[in-house]
Amino acid sequence: MIKLEKQNGIATVTLCREKKQNALSFEMFIDLSKVIKNIKKDRSVRAVVITGEGDHFCAGLDVAAVMASPFNIIKLLMKWLPGNQNLAQKVVLGWQSLSVPVIAQINGNCLGGGLQIALGADYRIVHVDAKLAIMEARWGLCPDMGANVMMSGLVKRDQALWLASHANPITAEQANELGLVTQLTDNTQQATQNMITTLLERSPDTLAAIKRVTQQSYKPQQRKILAKETFSQIRLLLNPNTKKAIAKAKGKTDITYANTKRW
Repeated sequence: MIKLEKQNGIATVTLCREKKQNALSFEMFIDLSKVIKNIKKDRSVRAVVITGEGDHFCAGLDVAAVMASPFNIIKLLMKWLPGNQNLAQKVVLGWQSLSVPVIAQINGNCLGGGLQIALGADYRIVHVDAKLAIMEARWGLCPDMGANVMMSGLVKRDQALWLASHANPITAEQANELGLVTQLTDNTQQATQNMITTLLERSPDTLAAIKRVTQQSYKPQQRKILAKETFSQIRLLLNPNTKKAIAKAKGKTDITYANTKRW
């Protein structure tokens, strides 16, 4: 479900569930984590491109498939210490652990977990007709894949709050105005190649140093954010209103949320 190809120093990572718009299954989380480890060990890789098979980047989490097994949810969220990265967070922040540039090449839908993975990249090349969204709130959940760590360096606080709360897709132009997009284009393949050509003209050591220094200058309280993400998601998964939100997302209209203790 995840394809890794290496050619001329470029590692291309492709999400491969075209019939599901590359929606994320549990197995894809496992594969992505392995791919990141593979690239990290390969000193011949100079740049990474993340893309989706077919017309879309990624439609987000395949909620029905993942939540069908409570054990899979535990494996996604489990961590030894609160501030550590769990599996869901590793497939986003893992790209930041690489010393080479990582480019998300985005066409079509880039939703939910798909957008969070794209936020983990260093650059986002986005087609002018693409749609982007953080959609977890539709299912009564909160973004919990490490995107909050990355958003703090890209988007103003009120806009990040609104984007995650309304949970509706926005246009590529709107995403660009918010700061989520590195470059808008009508040809993502060519724009990505142009960026790689420029990057490969620079010393790999220089690019690694720039990436690390830039990360440090924008670094939020990462461990606290990761701990809060996971704690909040577990609490939501146990909340009766979450089941109602899932039912509402599936089309049921006679839903009334219970008045629960505020956070």
